[in-house]
Amino acid sequence: MAKQQRRTRPRHPPPKVRKSSIRSRLATPQERSSSRSPSDLRRAAAVPALRTTYIEAVALYERGLQTLQTHDYAGATELFRSVLSHYPAEKELHERVRLYLNICERQIAPRPLAAPTNVEERLYAATLALNAGEYDQALAHIQTVISDDSDNDHAHYVRAVALTLRGDLSGALGSLVRAIELNSENRGLARQDPDLEALRLNKGFRQALDAVPPASRQDKRRASRGRMAR
Repeated sequence: MAKQQRRTRPRHPPPKVRKSSIRSRLATPQERSSSRSPSDLRRAAAVPALRTTYIEAVALYERGLQTLQTHDYAGATELFRSVLSHYPAEKELHERVRLYLNICERQIAPRPLAAPTNVEERLYAATLALNAGEYDQALAHIQTVISDDSDNDHAHYVRAVALTLRGDLSGALGSLVRAIELNSENRGLARQDPDLEALRLNKGFRQALDAVPPASRQDKRRASRGRMAR
């Protein structure tokens, strides 16, 4: 018998590779750009390149945000201000920087103290105002203390100091006399107080200091407490 010949599948020829694709892969960037169509070149030219200053400004801005998240408002304020001062050309970033800068400045701004509610707090507020040179505000606090406690010798003494510094010597003398009447220790204090220097040229001032004050209510209370302690 004749042997059957085995049929072999015909081999397909290898695919043809277009020379243009090979050339395009091997082409240099300059050659590829020269082969682009005019529309491709227009689209590439429309995409702006990022400026180095913009990248630096954004990095500084992000540092400011990170600092703000840690509640370091002073540090964040310095970073945000640096963006505005060092990168004035990055206008598109300035609006966001100013937004967060306002938040930081509101947080670090001094807040007004709560209104004093008792005699001790009002005397303390009057002393702070007196040291700051705000004599009218000090007198306003003192007046509320005297309205609630007319025999508070410290309030009358502070009022005398405030009026002296404001130039109202006659009113200051009356308050000082009242303070000495309520507590004779205020007489020795007034002799050495530099804030009463302008009042020392007044004859009434010397008379108030030299006169022997009557027994004050506070002195009587001290005496009674001393008798009870015996």
